[in-house]
Amino acid sequence: MTKAICGFMQPKLNKVDENIKLIIEGRFESINADKFNDIALAVFRYQYANNEVYRSFADSLRIIPENVAELNKIPFLPVSFFKTHKIVSGAWPDAVFIFESSGTTGDIPSRHYVYDDKLYEAALLYGFNKFYGKPEDYVVLALLPSYLERKNASLVQMAKVLMETGSRIESGFYLDEWGNLHELIMKLENAGQKTLLLGVTFALLDFASSYPMKLKNTIVMETGGMKGRREEWTRKQVHDLLKKQWQLNNVHSEYGMTELLSQAYSKSDGIFACSPTMKVICRDINDPLELSEYGTGCLNIIDLANIHSCSFIATDDIGTIAADGIFEVLGRMDHSALRGCSLMAV
Repeated sequence: MTKAICGFMQPKLNKVDENIKLIIEGRFESINADKFNDIALAVFRYQYANNEVYRSFADSLRIIPENVAELNKIPFLPVSFFKTHKIVSGAWPDAVFIFESSGTTGDIPSRHYVYDDKLYEAALLYGFNKFYGKPEDYVVLALLPSYLERKNASLVQMAKVLMETGSRIESGFYLDEWGNLHELIMKLENAGQKTLLLGVTFALLDFASSYPMKLKNTIVMETGGMKGRREEWTRKQVHDLLKKQWQLNNVHSEYGMTELLSQAYSKSDGIFACSPTMKVICRDINDPLELSEYGTGCLNIIDLANIHSCSFIATDDIGTIAADGIFEVLGRMDHSALRGCSLMAV
């Protein structure tokens, strides 16, 4: 049984903490650095009580919720659980949509059940606004051939929301119609129109190699992933080619995954900052329970927008986190299967 609050959905509960309500209702403007930890601890207690899989995982580690008073004591669910379990917080009917990873041949895909599309959109747009301003100011062009060829890709949904919010008739998806895309970009450049070209790495490289041009009003944002179409390149190699072919000062990047609703963005050199609903924590490579808010190791992610699934995820990415929270992705753990939206080693 669910009920709507200001257009958002929530499971029917007898009592909800005020910090949980502000997340469920999409009041993300209430989140700041001073409040983030308290909100995250409230979300932990909520999900321990309402997420059977997460509670079982925490219990297996002998975690006592009443004793968890800081972020580095919160248990982080291994991202692989999204392949083997249905991760749900609360009692829900059918999901609005299901994000599904591409995986590799024979691999089990991750599945992220999304029960409130309005909440997803609110988190996406709030984060985007913080970094880039209103989507209405941009023509959004998405070069996502491998993602458009399958259903339930979170990256396609992200681009779709940005396009629909912006309501620009020039916005659209592209497979390999490079001639048409080049013509449109040149038209937008000549008109001085702000444009966002969002693309999977191999497609951007192929497009740039075939169509060199000078871009002044276009933000080029790569999302990682070669999908077996090219040999793996470092991020620097990718950015250097794109900057050379399109005479750019910087190439932007987006960090996200099937299991998340929030994003992190980089405006230069693969140095990422998180959306207000997200925080990255470092875990020791040899001891998954040893956590720090900065340093080098595996990346754990707190995604407050994941209130209806799990907000505490231990990823297979390795990175470096600075004291101010910005981070860089260095690669992936050796035992992890390469995923379609995985980022390259740098």
